[in-house]
Amino acid sequence: MSNNDNNTIIPDDIISTINDFKRSKNGSMISIHGKEYATVPHRVAVVRRNLGAKLQILTEIISIDKDTVVMKASGVIGGNVIATGHAEEKRSASRINQTSALENCETSAVGRMLAFVGITNDSIASAEEVSSAIEQTDKKIQAALTDLNAVSHAGNYKEWLSKNKPFLSDLKNNNPLSYQAFMEKFTSVKSNLQSKGVI
Repeated sequence: MSNNDNNTIIPDDIISTINDFKRSKNGSMISIHGKEYATVPHRVAVVRRNLGAKLQILTEIISIDKDTVVMKASGVIGGNVIATGHAEEKRSASRINQTSALENCETSAVGRMLAFVGITNDSIASAEEVSSAIEQTDKKIQAALTDLNAVSHAGNYKEWLSKNKPFLSDLKNNNPLSYQAFMEKFTSVKSNLQSKGVI
């Protein structure tokens, strides 16, 4: 990194940060449907390692209500905005968003801004964003959860496990973040069924 004050944009600093990201992505990417995506924490870590406090990451709430959060993240060096990113989260989109939509939205906005800086493997979307989008549109996930909630006895539960085993295996291999989110929901529903004596 070039020696300069925090008020000057040196293109070589950004280029060296991008190159460091490309060198360090092995083992720090998440594979979703055979494509590699960077996580937001990895992008932030590379930027901080290379630029330190020179790059300010500023976030602001664009709008917030009981249903939706919209945020903007700006990357600023020496008072100059070098990139922005926006994100939107629906509170109903996931169990996590019911309590943490603002935090998830901020993370997504920061990830998109860093991608526009160039901290990306040719994909603006982060692993978290892609996984969330797939989870929201994947009808199999919703159908499996609906079927699980309808289980009324141990035999139904065993049928559900047998029926969904291939789907869960595919989800685990192709979309580990959605699988993790699914398993959190599965565990919650299973605990509820156990507490009712259904299984």
